[in-house]
Amino acid sequence: MFTIGGLTFDGTVVTMTILTCLVVFGLVYYCTRNLKLKPTGKQNVMEALVDFVRGIVGDNVEKNEIKQYHLLAFTFFMFVLVSNTLGLITKVTLFPSDVSFWKSPTADPTVTLTLAFIAIILANYYGIKKQGVKSYFVNSYMKPVGFLLPIKLIEEFTNVLTLGLRLYGNIFAGEVLLSLIAGLGASSPTKFILALPLEVIWQAFSLFIGGIQAFIFATLLMVYISHKVEIEEV
Repeated sequence: MFTIGGLTFDGTVVTMTILTCLVVFGLVYYCTRNLKLKPTGKQNVMEALVDFVRGIVGDNVEKNEIKQYHLLAFTFFMFVLVSNTLGLITKVTLFPSDVSFWKSPTADPTVTLTLAFIAIILANYYGIKKQGVKSYFVNSYMKPVGFLLPIKLIEEFTNVLTLGLRLYGNIFAGEVLLSLIAGLGASSPTKFILALPLEVIWQAFSLFIGGIQAFIFATLLMVYISHKVEIEEV
């Protein structure tokens, strides 16, 4: 932990978040060099990811608006996917103090809630950009009836909580169990033999969960945006 200007920061989370950004940038940069008309290898992987996210966007917005939101959804998807994966591949922890030097940024509620807050802010921004302030407010908060305004305002807050805490809970739980299994294996040679296959199995399952959570986050982002940009008919 370190403090700047009276604010305390988690050094591990800050470092891992920066590392995630570098990994995402490096991966995309590497896979998009020397593009060919007949893609092979790394280009195939990147195009598959791009098409996958395009499918998510296309399922929630009109076809003529896919390009507008595709890059945003792809950025969120890649950041969450890499964030989820980093701490599940390996963990560096100082025993017995349990100080972690390597973990998924999304295993911290501050990161996931910040991502969720950004997603909701962007959804509102795109709604206002498309409809204008007055029309957006009426369509989003005053329809079908005006007395639902307080409930819809509360819904904005709950959307941040559910989107952020869902991601945090799944990744944090996976890392906790990996740490418990690793601690079990470190206690004795006999337990290590038992813990090793359990660690491998749970890592594989956690990687699957990490991918699913990235998909869910990108999907819900586009769901929220589609709700804000569409004009509700009464």
